[in-house]
Amino acid sequence: SFYEELVTHGILKPLRAPVEGLVEREGSRNFVAPQGISSVVKYYLEQSGADVSYEQHVTHISLRDGRWEVSRKAGPPEQFDVVILTMPVPQILQLQGDIVNIINESQRQQLESVSYSSRYALGLFYEAGTGIAVPWAARYIADNPCVRFISIDNKKRNLESPGIGPSVVVHTTVAFGSEHLDSDPEEVQQFILSHLHRIVPSLPNPSSIKCQRWRYSQVTRAVPSCPGQMILHTQPLLICGGDGFTRSNFDGCIESAMSLAEAVKPHL
Repeated sequence: SFYEELVTHGILKPLRAPVEGLVEREGSRNFVAPQGISSVVKYYLEQSGADVSYEQHVTHISLRDGRWEVSRKAGPPEQFDVVILTMPVPQILQLQGDIVNIINESQRQQLESVSYSSRYALGLFYEAGTGIAVPWAARYIADNPCVRFISIDNKKRNLESPGIGPSVVVHTTVAFGSEHLDSDPEEVQQFILSHLHRIVPSLPNPSSIKCQRWRYSQVTRAVPSCPGQMILHTQPLLICGGDGFTRSNFDGCIESAMSLAEAVKPHL
């Protein structure tokens, strides 16, 4: 039903573009978000009617008079009746305040067992009218120590237009990401570009480049038994969830969201 709704509203479309090296799992279907995966999040936020504040870096969570006091890097602390945490699990464990003692030993062990892969993502952006002469929209690379995935992004999203310049997205291998996680981003960028040009020698020079370190890319080991969520404190409710409690794909995120919603409902 989630897919049907998103397809009906044009947020998702079935993947039609050719993807070289894609491993097809029996019974699975692949979709693409033409306006980017953030459009899925924006759609649900609009549906919720929630008042959303972005760029808020939470640092402390503490109990104050039966409510949660949430402190952030900038601005005064705020109080809430319910707190739901869906950031990567290691970032939950980095939070300070009463939450440190509220997480019991068993829960801490489960949370500490969660692991993530790390990658770099490189974006290459071109002027309108630039041609990229490859027969695929995206390609998985099996035998390169640095590059794992290349996407001609507008082609993959089926958004080719004479007025919009193409863009290329490159993801590194997990091994490369782990090895160079704390390396100089400029050096990493040059390293990725050198490998990319060996794989696609015909690639033209971009007008701009962005290199993004992705410390928590995909969950490699989730919370044992994949419960979808974990209640850290009942009254007031403090609960955590996300793909660290299921798996790193859209289905995993939906499963966790539904599990969270069921747990939060009695507290509303």
